[in-house]
Amino acid sequence: MLTNGSLDRPDNGQLDRPPLRPTSKERAPRASTQPTVPRWKVLARPRLTQRRSTQQATWENKQGHNHGASTMQVHPQATDIARPGVARTPQAQEGAMVAKKGQGRQVGGRETKKRGPKPQRSPKGAPQQPRPAGWCKKDHSRGEGGSNTSETTGHGWKRAGSRRGQSPGPIGPGTVKWIMPSLPASCLLAQAAIACSNVKMKRVPALSDPALTTLYLAENEIAKIPAHTFLGLPNLEWLDLSKNKLDALGLHPHAFKNLTRLKRLNLDGNLLSTVPALPTSLQELKLNDNLLQGLEYSSFRGLSQLLTLEVEGNRLHDGNISPLAFQPLRSLLYLRLDRNQLRTIPPGLPASLQELHLGTNVIEEVREGTLNHSHSLSVLVLSNNRLQEDRLAPRAWINLPKLEALDLSYNQLVHVPSFLPRGLRHLTLHHNSIERIPGYVFAHMKPGLETLHLAHNSLREDGIDSVSFLGLQASLAELILDHNQLQAVPRGLLGLRALQVLRLSHNKIRHVPLNSICDTRVAQDSNLISTHLENNLIDRRRIPPTAFSCIRAYHSVVLEPQQGEGESA
Repeated sequence: MLTNGSLDRPDNGQLDRPPLRPTSKERAPRASTQPTVPRWKVLARPRLTQRRSTQQATWENKQGHNHGASTMQVHPQATDIARPGVARTPQAQEGAMVAKKGQGRQVGGRETKKRGPKPQRSPKGAPQQPRPAGWCKKDHSRGEGGSNTSETTGHGWKRAGSRRGQSPGPIGPGTVKWIMPSLPASCLLAQAAIACSNVKMKRVPALSDPALTTLYLAENEIAKIPAHTFLGLPNLEWLDLSKNKLDALGLHPHAFKNLTRLKRLNLDGNLLSTVPALPTSLQELKLNDNLLQGLEYSSFRGLSQLLTLEVEGNRLHDGNISPLAFQPLRSLLYLRLDRNQLRTIPPGLPASLQELHLGTNVIEEVREGTLNHSHSLSVLVLSNNRLQEDRLAPRAWINLPKLEALDLSYNQLVHVPSFLPRGLRHLTLHHNSIERIPGYVFAHMKPGLETLHLAHNSLREDGIDSVSFLGLQASLAELILDHNQLQAVPRGLLGLRALQVLRLSHNKIRHVPLNSICDTRVAQDSNLISTHLENNLIDRRRIPPTAFSCIRAYHSVVLEPQQGEGESA
């Protein structure tokens, strides 16, 4: 029946093999002599002749291992079903009947239409195909047995696979190769970002993907970064290496130079004593909480696009900051120098600077001319220093026409400073020793202050004049006088037509006189939406009925509790 590797067919075009329903003679026991090999056995490929079960054959057929060059497609189950003495399964009966009729090709016990070639799964142990750019451990990535190898965490992030050596499946189109070793299971992967924070990583993993733009490696134990570490990430834009163990020896001086598209670099919380070489594309640089010993002209060379610079919590002082250190930063808008040992404002600040933070230093004076070139400055923070009003030069702010917010809290001021910037809108003076608000101190301001914070000072009622708030009638919206030594409601409040928030809590006020907060002589509602008088010595029964008549909502007046009320109860 077998001639030149092909199968002779009967005239009816059907396979020459035992009938589908064996007769009683065929079910008879075989003779003791060597049985002849049935002709259906010859059809099977040599490697498949020793199959143990129909289920194994079905599995292999689904995987595509049973498809090869042959003169005829033979259903694997049909060959086993035709074997004498073997019970037929429903799938086998269906496969045999269709094979007998020759009406279609059988795959997995069902008839299918002719389609193009199916993608083949790589056999176990075969090398993996390159993954497209942007793949991640998606939910449909499965290993042997069909179990998930990833976990969805929400917000587009996926957890790295928990099984070592498993590869994730693609999630989108792309032909760029992704070459990376296995990451810790707690790492999060997204389309163009990897986050491996707080996983006790001791070195930066070898990554190579032009599509990667964001890499978070914060809160690890990375102590060394060679020069070639980021060569495979040419399009990286955001790199976070904060809270590691990097120092000047472990970080190669040119480790970041090849990142020509890097815009944001976070090196907070390391052990750096010098500023490393940086790419000229950088727009945000954070070096807070390091051990920087100084800033030279070469520290920021070429960083003409830098917008934000933070060097808070280092070892900087007046003697180790060069007057030319900030000269290359022609586009700088935001500068933080808090928590250092500065005694004066550093000279040579960029003319483009808009926000300057110098809190928690030991600054004792503001010299005239220090800020002469900072014409764009709008926010200046000098809190937590040693400033006294007699050490503030009268013309220190004269060339700051755009200054809107000034923070002088936590200093040693005894009265509100004079010669404040004309365009100031927000003045913060809490936690000083201020005893007096001089008259006309705000009269020169246009359009005037919007917020004035004077809490935690030593103000008394005789320290506030009727003209202390002159110049703020149409602008002041928030006045904070909590935690002072006031024994009466301050004078001059009636003229503050724009006032919305008034706080007088934690003082020693005993009485709220008529026409002290609301002017009953004018039939007009006030703009006050919040009035706090709690924790004083006020007897609420002695408050005049019309004392708060100008306030629209009575619940916006807070009078409880008063000092001593809890004890008497």
